Amino acid sequence: MKAYVFPGQGSQYVGMGKSFYDNFQDAKDVFKEVDDTLNFNLSDIIFNGPKEKLDLTENTQPAIMSVSVAIFRVLKKKIDLKPVFFAGHSLGEYSALICSNSLKLSEGARLLKERGSFMQKAVPLNLGAMAAVLGTDLDLIKELLNENKNQGIVEISNNNCPGQIVISGNKQNVLSVVDELKKKHNKKAILLPVSAPFHCSLMKPAADNMKKLLDNTNFLNPEVNVIANFNANIINNHKEISNLLFKQIVSCVQWKETIEFMLKKKVNYFLEFGPGKALSGMIKRTSKEVIDIKNVDTIDDLNAIN
Repeated sequence: MKAYVFPGQGSQYVGMGKSFYDNFQDAKDVFKEVDDTLNFNLSDIIFNGPKEKLDLTENTQPAIMSVSVAIFRVLKKKIDLKPVFFAGHSLGEYSALICSNSLKLSEGARLLKERGSFMQKAVPLNLGAMAAVLGTDLDLIKELLNENKNQGIVEISNNNCPGQIVISGNKQNVLSVVDELKKKHNKKAILLPVSAPFHCSLMKPAADNMKKLLDNTNFLNPEVNVIANFNANIINNHKEISNLLFKQIVSCVQWKETIEFMLKKKVNYFLEFGPGKALSGMIKRTSKEVIDIKNVDTIDDLNAIN
């Protein structure tokens, strides 16, 4: 049983997707449609940089989606795709919805451009932070955050896989929790190079701004089961998608729970579409069984899929 997954922010790099653009009309059509929709040459930034411009959240989000969808459409022509589940990490949920024909590519590009802009502006620069906590369990982090709840906002923003949990919130409070983890519990925590504290309640202004856009978007029932970040469950009706994407902005991305759900449903083959191998690594750390995990980022990766 197959599941296809789509990466989120942090996996981007200058030049991603270029070989697909150069070699496949289906990929070229994706990048052209996104450029035309956004009314600027995003593909030039994706392929040529500069990195600083690609890393702007309002560019990163539609950029990664474009690459993921382009690769998916190329592979769809190459082999008979028969996935049972789609899932995407944060912005990757939009990629999953597009590839399941629940959301038009052009609408997804517009939403992600605005989403990135709103998320960037929700918290003034340098006042928020995120940190990856390694080698510890969820209960310890919950306990620490509960002890610090009166000091400021620090919340679990990503439960990625066993041994990798991300916290997000006010910068000084995140630093305080990181320091406590290191000194009192001998746990490694790494500040992430991000421009805002994503997936926590500080993102409420972004969520509020997105609500009207999402409510006015014409979602269809997905043709393949899509699992939502917010509750790690299958989206049963297109009418709930707007609210799930709204809640996703201020809530923890339940990626570990998403993978566990699919594993319980007997998924034994995962394919990651897009830049990097972050999701593939998380899946390997979540699964206790030997399963087939591949990612398609380059032409060589594509040729290895059969």
